[in-house]
Amino acid sequence: MEEKRLFAKKDPVSENMAIDMERIPHHIAIIMDGNGRWAQKRHLPRVAGHKQGMQTVKTITIAASNLGVKVLTLYAFSTENWKRPSSEVNYLMQLPIRFFSTFVPDLVKNNVRVMVMGDIQRLPAKTQQAVNDAVADTANCDGMVLNFALNYGSRDEITRAVQEVAAAVQAGTISPEAIDEELVSQHLMTAPLGEFADPDLLIRTSGEERISNFLLWQLAYSELEFVPEHWPDFDAESLKRAIIEFQGRHRRFGGLKNE
Repeated sequence: MEEKRLFAKKDPVSENMAIDMERIPHHIAIIMDGNGRWAQKRHLPRVAGHKQGMQTVKTITIAASNLGVKVLTLYAFSTENWKRPSSEVNYLMQLPIRFFSTFVPDLVKNNVRVMVMGDIQRLPAKTQQAVNDAVADTANCDGMVLNFALNYGSRDEITRAVQEVAAAVQAGTISPEAIDEELVSQHLMTAPLGEFADPDLLIRTSGEERISNFLLWQLAYSELEFVPEHWPDFDAESLKRAIIEFQGRHRRFGGLKNE
């Protein structure tokens, strides 16, 4: 199909596909899909795909930071991923430890701050420690935010927000009439991102075209791009190509094109 041909890796970004640096999406969210399929195509165990995918995270983080992206949110582990084989889950729980142990100095060098959203209390203690250390070690960085969705599910996030708002109503600190979109947003896990809480662009790799319980509230007016590359094959050129596609669209937010 023509749409998929546009994103094929064999078509390099050229001078005819220049990025407008004045219109870089502030917040890019990525569903990093296809690690297992990448490995299976090469007759490797699925964990080999996750290992290579970790290197892609490093590549895309630096590329996004260099382009001036304000927030890069990566769907690293969902609340549904616990259903996978225990050996794979155990390996995935080790990845944050390996990732941060080698990459935090580069994050600091590039002025990138780590944030994490999700129920990290359920993660193994060593994984929690690695995550918390990375957040602390990069706390003084004021460049791009690298926001990991770790043990995250959007329905869980919205449920928790509703519970918090209901508790406030029950306590009498707010009235039901005071509940609006802004108040709900303030109780979501993306609230610390402030004006950049909602992604401008969502990218999902590996050709699948679904949201998979990711940022359901925040994606209301995001541009969605589904690209064929498996995550380990996604690179800086792929990111540029996705941004160029984004820049060719007209975001109307429910209004008219010329408004």
